[in-house]
Amino acid sequence: MDFARGQYQVDYEDRIDFKLLRKKRIKRIHKLMDKYNLDALFLWKDENVRYVSSLRAIMLQYRSCAHYGTLMIKGENPILFVSGGELDRAREVMPWIKEFYVIPILQEQSTVNEFIENKVAAIFKKYELNQARIGIDGSSFEMFASLLGYFNEVNFMEADSLMHEARSIKNEEEIKVLREATVIADSVTETAIRTVEAGRRECEVAGAAMNTLFSLGGEFAHLASPFVGSGERMSPPTRFATDKIIRNGDIVFIDIGACWNGYFSDVGRTVICGKPSSEQKKIYTAVYESLYSAISIIKPGLTNRELTEQFIAKAREFKLEENFINLFIGHGVGVSPNEPPYIGEREPGAEEVILKPGMVFALEPLIWVPDIRGGGGVRIEETVLVTGDGVDVLSRASRDDRLLL
Repeated sequence: MDFARGQYQVDYEDRIDFKLLRKKRIKRIHKLMDKYNLDALFLWKDENVRYVSSLRAIMLQYRSCAHYGTLMIKGENPILFVSGGELDRAREVMPWIKEFYVIPILQEQSTVNEFIENKVAAIFKKYELNQARIGIDGSSFEMFASLLGYFNEVNFMEADSLMHEARSIKNEEEIKVLREATVIADSVTETAIRTVEAGRRECEVAGAAMNTLFSLGGEFAHLASPFVGSGERMSPPTRFATDKIIRNGDIVFIDIGACWNGYFSDVGRTVICGKPSSEQKKIYTAVYESLYSAISIIKPGLTNRELTEQFIAKAREFKLEENFINLFIGHGVGVSPNEPPYIGEREPGAEEVILKPGMVFALEPLIWVPDIRGGGGVRIEETVLVTGDGVDVLSRASRDDRLLL
């Protein structure tokens, strides 16, 4: 049986081979570049830079697509663009990257133009990319306008879809990392559950959980702002921790998760402070049965739409099928905390996807009912792996059976 063996390097058993992980990811990228006839990928989204290069660096809120980038040329090792504060350290600790270029934060048109004209142009010339097909995942308008203006013979293509395809199927080493990330996410959740009591603030629960996250070597929570919602703040959900004081009879929802070595796990639990009401039990039981009935049918070949129908059908038995939060019911998870494929997207245009072995999802039905004393909003969330013949539930955090009918 596969399980999370531990995070340390040890001599007595095989654990995670990060060199092999990087090799497999790059091989998959090259294969997809051939499939879509691309000569290079010019990537700027944080998760794609991490996937291609394994760069771990300081992260600033609201700076994705402007802080770090990578150029992946067919048949070559990744070229990495980093801020000056990371350059020397990255050169020292990342021997698998052969070319580094320092860049400013690309938020001013003048610095963007300078970067394109004096660094990118030289690299494109060196690797004969001036008439190439180059995929790009995301950038500021300033950068994209500068690229189009300077390289009028380059055929720039949308490549974020390619990266979603690359990341959607996890290899064996990635799954090992995800198992360890889920152990941390479970531990973070358990700390939060133990901290819940009348008289504590939501932010205190979040603070205790974040202490566990960093103590165990986690990089980030699943969310930029830890989600601890209690009582009436779960009807409708307030999706961040506030200074609200938890009271007896309050529903308390915890959704913090964890990232470890670049991979996220997403775990959510609802508990009760004190004793639940019959209305709270009904909502919790509806969510519980909706989630685990859906998990029970997961297997390769099932579609995300068929899985969505199972979630809704079970909620319908409780007459709560119209009370799901106006959001998807599940999402892919990996080097991004929230990525395609999606389960139960409410907005039109959602893609129908066939489940395949190696896909990892966070399944998170949330049903809420207004005007219930102590709150009427419930979510339970599990991280699950689609296997060759079914499903492996990676998360194990405690559930509060006092809330079941």
